[in-house]
Amino acid sequence: MDKSRYIARTADGQEIELTQATIIRSNNLYPFGRHNYAIYEAPDGHFVKGMNNGEREIMLTSYELITEEEARNYSHPYYRKD
Repeated sequence: MDKSRYIARTADGQEIELTQATIIRSNNLYPFGRHNYAIYEAPDGHFVKGMNNGEREIMLTSYELITEEEARNYSHPYYRKD
């Protein structure tokens, strides 16, 4: 296993390489939770949304492919409550 690569697996089993991806927007604050997300543009042209399902110790727990329009206009519905 190459631990220097960042590979995201979507719910339908697709693997997308995000090692050299550009983060379009994100909110990754510890402790993690539903407020955490990241929108990536992969070098191959895919757009990926990473989300957190409420896990405190894991930054992103699920990934899905989205369109470029969704990526560029994404508005996250959750925010961190201190």
